[in-house]
Formats: sequence, C-alpha cells, structure tokens
Amino acid sequence: MTTPQALARYVLDHPQVVAGRRMIDVASGSGLVAIAAARAGASEVTANDIDPYALAAVAMNATANAVTLAVDEGDLLDGDGGVADVILAGDAFYDPEMAARMLGFLHRAADRGARVLVGDPGRGHLPHRWLQVLTSYQVGGLGAAEDAELTEVSVLGPVG
Repeated sequence: MTTPQALARYVLDHPQVVAGRRMIDVASGSGLVAIAAARAGASEVTANDIDPYALAAVAMNATANAVTLAVDEGDLLDGDGGVADVILAGDAFYDPEMAARMLGFLHRAADRGARVLVGDPGRGHLPHRWLQVLTSYQVGGLGAAEDAELTEVSVLGPVG
C-alpha cells in the first residue's frame, strides 16, 4: 500500500468530487488514484507522469481493473491543468524543487477554477499555509516492508 491509497480511498468515498468531471492524476505513479476516479464516475481520466515505466504500470493496472483512461507522459507542471475540472496529486511534495513546481501548478489550476486535492504522508515541503486537511487515513506499507507500521496520510485541499 502506498500514499496514493488515501487519495484513492477519498475519491471512492466521495465520488461527487470527480463524478461527471474531467480529471488529471498528476505524478500518477501506478495509476491507483486515476483508477479510483474512473470507478467513481469521472467523465475523463488522465494519468500523468514523466516516468515511462510508471505509465506502463498505469496502462497494465487500468486493464486489470477494466477502466478506460488516457495516459500523458508530458511535464504538465508549467501549465494550469488545461480543461481538467479536478486535479489530484498523491505524495508530490517530497523534495523542495518538486514541491515548488507542484505548488505553482496547483495554484494555477485552482485559480482557473479546478478542484485540487493532495494526498500527503506528512512531507516537510507541504505548503501548510495553502492546504488544509480534509481527512486522514491510516495507511500501511510505507516503510521498507509491507508490514511496516501504519502511517497517517492526509487528504488536503486549498484553504478557503
């Protein structure tokens, strides 16, 4: 289990967040969040990652879960998310450079009206002044072994 599990769980527990909407799972990794959004009724789902191996995993996981989604290998972080109504980002604040780029992207997306949600396990570069905790989940498997202690992972959205 990984950090995006909390964001995926939130989407499945609150399908109204994505139902009938166009969404991007940025820094998608395995595609877990994108798959959850597709199952929750998003009208268009895009899994975005700059790692081609991650996108290969996304494609395999989408097939295994019988969902349809688009994959995008482009670096979206200099834009604003285009036409996406919802931007989901799981564990994207892991280093200062990535955090700064992701924050700029999420600000631009929110400024144009997109709903922004972030999943985070308590990283040091999370912009606490801009994001507030919506809920938290206990997630296992964040350590070296799958039987690692449970870690609290928060789902956050912009303040205000």
